[in-house]
Amino acid sequence: MGRKFIVGGNWKCNGTNEEVKKIVATLNQGEVPSEDVVEVVISPPFVFLPLVKSLLRSDFHVAAQNCWVKKGGAFTGEISGEMLVNLGIPWVILGHSERRALLGESNEFVGDKVAYALSQGLKVIACVGETLEQREAGSTMDVVAAQTKAIADKINDWTNVVIAYEPVWAIGTGKVATPAQAQEVHADLRKWFQANVSAEVAESIRIMYGGSVSGANCKELAAKPDVDGFLVGGASLKPEFIDIIKSATVKSST
Repeated sequence: MGRKFIVGGNWKCNGTNEEVKKIVATLNQGEVPSEDVVEVVISPPFVFLPLVKSLLRSDFHVAAQNCWVKKGGAFTGEISGEMLVNLGIPWVILGHSERRALLGESNEFVGDKVAYALSQGLKVIACVGETLEQREAGSTMDVVAAQTKAIADKINDWTNVVIAYEPVWAIGTGKVATPAQAQEVHADLRKWFQANVSAEVAESIRIMYGGSVSGANCKELAAKPDVDGFLVGGASLKPEFIDIIKSATVKSST
């Protein structure tokens, strides 16, 4: 069974109305492979979700960058999964390393978030990844496995989950895990799924790579057998994002 390539653009905390309209216009004009070759998900800040959804081409989908861990209520500043569903937003990114590091989101909290978002019918891009200190200590897989296990402990159905492996040391630093490093962790993650979830999930789950992906390095990364897509930060705000989407053809031609 072939895993459909998926490319996400995480705009993080960037943009104005004018800038967003320009970025969307560039995306709308881009010549990219068809939906049966690549799934594209664009994730603007919350305040721009309705605008992007209204302007964006129909073959690209929209994701929120986060949502609350349970039903809405007296949680000032939070956005509930129900609100996203109400807006017709199909995807949400959860557990991004910036939220883990800056806002103290624990593995268990992320697991709860993923479970609740799925219960509301959202599709989830769940982020995992190690810091430079953890990599240098040789504990990359221990860290990534613990983050993944916290999700596995809360859910049974992985159909609507995509894992994004994002080495923290490669996010926004210009440092990129080499294709061999990315492939090694992705392959180990797949083995973890085989041992701890099921052979079927291990085969079918899509594992994206995130961390300074660019138009220059995307084809070599995409060629690796266990790299099923990219979660792109800074480059998703630039025209080269189209080139990154096009790298999906590396997979379809193998």
